[in-house]
Amino acid sequence: MNIAKSIRTAVDTGKVLLGTKRTLEAVLSGDAKLAVVASNAERESKEDLMRYAGLSGVHVHEFRGSGVELGEVCGKPFVVSMLAVLETGESDILELKKSRKEG
Repeated sequence: MNIAKSIRTAVDTGKVLLGTKRTLEAVLSGDAKLAVVASNAERESKEDLMRYAGLSGVHVHEFRGSGVELGEVCGKPFVVSMLAVLETGESDILELKKSRKEG
């Protein structure tokens, strides 16, 4: 699975929220199907995300790259520390949940 391609496809064809505040709200409410967080996101934000994900049962994937790189993958000219996938569109991004359980 090409994670970068899957993220980009979800951004282009599905419904994805970008940004820490919007992602945390979507995860806490249970609206997110998956959250992706950049490896260099602020520690406090990551801790909040993991706590909220535990409460709502949302899977979190840590992107092995910076917020700048995650922004590039999303096709955005700015830093993206985290994102929430609400609708996958044509993406196979939810395979991340399966591979985590298997691996």
